[in-house]
Amino acid sequence: MAEASPHPAGAPSREPLLDKEFLARIERLSLLSRATLTGRMRGGRRSRRRGFSTEFADHRDYVPGDDIRYLDWNIYGRLDRLFIKLFEEEEDLTVCILVDCSRSMAFGEPNKFRYARQVAAALSYIALGTEDRVGIYPFDRTMRAPFPPVRGRRNAMRLISWLGDLEAGAGTGLLESLTSFASAAPARGMVILISDLLDPAGYKDALRTIAGRRTDVHLIHLLSPDEIEPVVAGDLRLVDAEDGETIEVSVGGRILEAYRRTVDEFRAGVQETCRRFDIQPLFTSTGTPFDELVLGYLRARQIIG
Repeated sequence: MAEASPHPAGAPSREPLLDKEFLARIERLSLLSRATLTGRMRGGRRSRRRGFSTEFADHRDYVPGDDIRYLDWNIYGRLDRLFIKLFEEEEDLTVCILVDCSRSMAFGEPNKFRYARQVAAALSYIALGTEDRVGIYPFDRTMRAPFPPVRGRRNAMRLISWLGDLEAGAGTGLLESLTSFASAAPARGMVILISDLLDPAGYKDALRTIAGRRTDVHLIHLLSPDEIEPVVAGDLRLVDAEDGETIEVSVGGRILEAYRRTVDEFRAGVQETCRRFDIQPLFTSTGTPFDELVLGYLRARQIIG
């Protein structure tokens, strides 16, 4: 009897997550947020808020107490009325990237876990280049110690190296992990979850915890080609990736067809849940070349630009 089991988690690969050539290709990209986001420091992102910054945006009537340095004396000379000049503010964005480090991610070729960390590294590098703050939040059964939010490209290689050292761990606890994250996450910003969502307890309640709160939420739902369209047949012993439970099955055409329907229903359910909670989903597999995902799909979905 043949045995089908996931690839072992193992130690992190010594090969860098991103090479210099790829970094050069994403040098001038930036993350695109749908929301009006308030940062604590001025950054490189144009805001729809009005304040007193550097680039003129509009006028409003003067009211007592306004700073007279911003009076428009040219208009006063023409209309004999006092107007205050308003300027567009620039603000930074807090980007929180949640990386699924559960044992089910250490599967497939290319390996899902490495692929997920490559995506996280690329998005981090892009965001840090536009002076956004970036934090990485790894989880398996629970939320692990994060890489706290930093800003500036000077921190990019340290963050990428940290991602490279992450190892896949225990089973999946989506609800506990995302609830823990949501309780301490910034009230506004961008959240990007990279996960296969393979949790026996389900994913719906977990996704609900990170939705809303004026946060722009994206899901990169990552599966391997073998999980979407397995190439197996005959008598097999299947081993659960996370708890080691085994089951013996005889795989034929009917079983494979039922499996495909289950995968389709799973993805359709994720799509509907994301629609309900205003989460932007991107479905992909490790069969899509990594650079094509970042430079093609993510740009087409206007996650980066």
